[in-house]
Amino acid sequence: MFLKGLQDKFKVKSSLKYLQEEMEKPSLAVNREKGITRVACIVDVDNFENAELFYELIEDYSLRPNAIKIIGYKRECDNNSPYAIQMYSDKDLGRKGAIENGYVLEFLGREYDLLINYYQEDNLMLKLLSIKTPARLKVGFNTLDPKLNDIIFSTPLKDFKLFKKELKKYLTVLKEI
Repeated sequence: MFLKGLQDKFKVKSSLKYLQEEMEKPSLAVNREKGITRVACIVDVDNFENAELFYELIEDYSLRPNAIKIIGYKRECDNNSPYAIQMYSDKDLGRKGAIENGYVLEFLGREYDLLINYYQEDNLMLKLLSIKTPARLKVGFNTLDPKLNDIIFSTPLKDFKLFKKELKKYLTVLKEI
């Protein structure tokens, strides 16, 4: 038991170091044409349970049905419970910032036009996935490190309709939709 706790502590420490190094580097450019055709969403399911609402963006932006990938984070995830979206949790943390979860690997295997970081807490697992996701444009909330996102909103997390409205407004101004 003691050894397991020590291993977890080293995983967190090495992951924090990795995250700090990655945030200091300039973000990798994703060579995708202007316009939104693929959307990724990282959702803190502990604080926003209706992650399926992001599928509304398919209709709002006239996207293909499989154009949106949503992955949810839950501090303690029960693999036997059915979830409507793919999930990962703290137990998936590996060494040096690795997230050891098949859903996460599949999620990171694609390039996206838009990444929505739908969380407000400063959480290592959420930030690691955000920094590793290849996306041309990243949006999130003002409570996070500004290095994580290109567009920053100060809307409440629970007010999804307002978030959608503001997102559409900014994407229109940027001529993405």
